[in-house]
Amino acid sequence: MLKLHIIVASTRPGRVGPSIAAWFDDFARRHAKFEVRLVDLAEVNLPFLDEPIHPRLMKYEHEHTKNWSATIAAADAFAFVTPEYNYGMPATLVNALDFVFREWSYKPACFVSYGGQSGGIRAVQMAKPILTTLKMMPIPEGVAIPFFSQHRDPAGKFTATEAHEKSATAMLDELLRWAEALKPLRGA
Repeated sequence: MLKLHIIVASTRPGRVGPSIAAWFDDFARRHAKFEVRLVDLAEVNLPFLDEPIHPRLMKYEHEHTKNWSATIAAADAFAFVTPEYNYGMPATLVNALDFVFREWSYKPACFVSYGGQSGGIRAVQMAKPILTTLKMMPIPEGVAIPFFSQHRDPAGKFTATEAHEKSATAMLDELLRWAEALKPLRGA
């Protein structure tokens, strides 16, 4: 079974990404077409680009980089759960993408984005050129959650709408197609 890593992009105190990621993690597991792993950048806790040698050479000196490399290398596909900060994606997501290079290659990615009126889609649009430079395939399907706070209960639990779930199903189905199609390029 192909492996999907769901990456929570925000590390900000008071963030809502984990509640949205918890919903999507459960949804992806029920979808049952991927082996799912939830990866929270707050727990990974990468410093800011501290490797002395360019990541394309894969000569990592730090244990946190070796661990991040192994995490990314183990996945066949990615779903980024990301907010939109000031019309863009969080710096923590850019840092995580830039930390390694070859490990991302020939893997598809999708987005569950959230924010105000735009639902985080400007952050997604900002991320896509970076992903293609890493030889990833960002698929067009996604789940955009505008006004996310309207979908959270007083305890902070996110509850998806029928539209969110339909979008998530279409996105995961398409992500699987791409993950299968790109598998020969990954040498797997």
